[in-house]
Amino acid sequence: MELSGDDRREPKDERGGPDGRRERYRQRAARLLASRWWRGGIAVTAGALPALAFPAPSLWWFAYVALVPWMLLARSAPTPRRAALDGWLGGLGFMVAVHHWLLPSLHVFTVVIAALLGLLWAPWGWLVRRLLGGGAPGPSRAAAALVVLPSGWLMVELVRSWEGLGGPWGLLGSSQWQVPPALRLASVGGVWLVSAFVVVVNTGVALLAVAGAARVATPRSATSPARSGVPTGRTSTTLPARSGVPTGPTSTALPALAGILTVATAAAAAWAWAPRPEPAGHTRVAVVQPGIIADGIASADKRLAREEALTRTLVGRDPDLVVWGESSVGFDLADRPDVARRIAALSREVGADILVNVDARRSDRPGIFKSSVLVGPDGPTGDRYDKMRLVPFGEYIPARSLLGWATSVGKAAGEDRRRGDHQVVMRTGRDIRHEEGHGRDHGLRIGPLVCFESAFPDMSRRLTRDGAQLLLAQSATSSFQNSWAPRQHASLAAVRAAETGRPMVHATLTGVSAVYGPEGSRVGSTIGTSASAAALYDVPLATGETAYVKWGDWPVHAALLVLLALGLTEGLRTLRRNSGRTAPGAPGTPGAGAPEPPTPGPAPEPPAPHARTAHGSPARPGR
Repeated sequence: MELSGDDRREPKDERGGPDGRRERYRQRAARLLASRWWRGGIAVTAGALPALAFPAPSLWWFAYVALVPWMLLARSAPTPRRAALDGWLGGLGFMVAVHHWLLPSLHVFTVVIAALLGLLWAPWGWLVRRLLGGGAPGPSRAAAALVVLPSGWLMVELVRSWEGLGGPWGLLGSSQWQVPPALRLASVGGVWLVSAFVVVVNTGVALLAVAGAARVATPRSATSPARSGVPTGRTSTTLPARSGVPTGPTSTALPALAGILTVATAAAAAWAWAPRPEPAGHTRVAVVQPGIIADGIASADKRLAREEALTRTLVGRDPDLVVWGESSVGFDLADRPDVARRIAALSREVGADILVNVDARRSDRPGIFKSSVLVGPDGPTGDRYDKMRLVPFGEYIPARSLLGWATSVGKAAGEDRRRGDHQVVMRTGRDIRHEEGHGRDHGLRIGPLVCFESAFPDMSRRLTRDGAQLLLAQSATSSFQNSWAPRQHASLAAVRAAETGRPMVHATLTGVSAVYGPEGSRVGSTIGTSASAAALYDVPLATGETAYVKWGDWPVHAALLVLLALGLTEGLRTLRRNSGRTAPGAPGTPGAGAPEPPTPGPAPEPPAPHARTAHGSPARPGR
């Protein structure tokens, strides 16, 4: 019988309905992911998404789901090697997106550096596939993913935080600089704990997505075996629970929800019970931002003149300390006593010490240093801090004999700056202001940092442990004036303040300048990149020791223990598997437990074998 056209048509709900459309979309996605180039481009794009959580977009909430596309992509990799490649390409995308403002200065070298650092995410991509791949994970694997994947991410952040690899710029936890509960977490475990919790939430959302996809797919395979490709009479791919352990989408969703709930509970606990800084008076700090000064032979003189003019506007406003930005003085004060006298005269006029930053060749030591120098009414007080951690390629070129060619393709350092060897806590000439009836401290203790040193949590922690009551960062981002860099840099001060329980001043030459209180909340308004101004801030001071200052980078140490435990577990599992294959007495393997070979004796009569047909009948000889 011949079917009519209508009868030959496939069922509408299978091809024309929602299920059919979903299947077509799934097939298109599978074709894209099967393409090496399309998949690589998707990996780079997925890795770049978290950059939107940082300033200037500052979509802080997006950080909690930004890793999900990247994780789902690595999970779908057909092989572990492909998952590692997805991790590497995603890391490349992340590093380029977070540091894209370096492109005008370093050009193609930015991509080269990002590609090298992106390799750090290759093991993480492998871990994602190991824990999330192969169908909806069971409860134990889902729970492991919620612990292991954040630990793996922290190891990546720790390694790339080394100064020689560019420092800890763009740590995921830093994107939460304006979220008070996250800043409270930072006071407990630093930016590391915030990064870990953000990855926990991303992992939980990824698990929920996997469970949702499995829930959508399960009814089709369970209720219509023939349509799903499972022959009639055979079971579907969803296996029954073994030993009372639930399997399927629910077993994946429950640990995911538990992980997200744990993050929320920990944030609430930190908000309620973590030690808070105790108020300890206040101080008045003035920030002088001269703005853009045209480059040229006389640029250092013009900048100094502009800073002097702005500082004089503070006369009569009673500041306790005046802070200039990075490279605010282009002359060594010992070599140019006339400049030292001019700044000392300003200090007398204003009635406060002035913290300047000298970027010049020193007269008493060889090489160029960037140094924070405190100048009082009688000249330099003797307190000096030489910058310790230099910006790769911006202030020195690693392995210059090999990479010196970078100066020909971008604005890399023509001469390496020299570095200091220890941090310094300085004491100013003005006392801390207390409410009436309270005592007075003699001199404010300040801890200076220079430029991207404010990205290193260990440096601000050390200054706090050494007694600093106010943290200061002197910076200059004029090379990246119209990019996200100035806002990203200023936001780091909020995280450092929250970690240490000490206020922090971020003073720049060209913006963004900002001040944050002991809990990371902003004090006053910022000075933008288009401003040339002097602003006075009433900065609250605090005492007490945060958990982070006391215990340090404990989340990183915990993450390392988790990964070591994972490695040990995997190693033992591999050993058991191998020993099971070669165990004595195992089928097909010789050993002590195997049956004893028979004692040699008379050889048995060889049987007369007959070839047999498929039906079991002896074959006729000769055929």
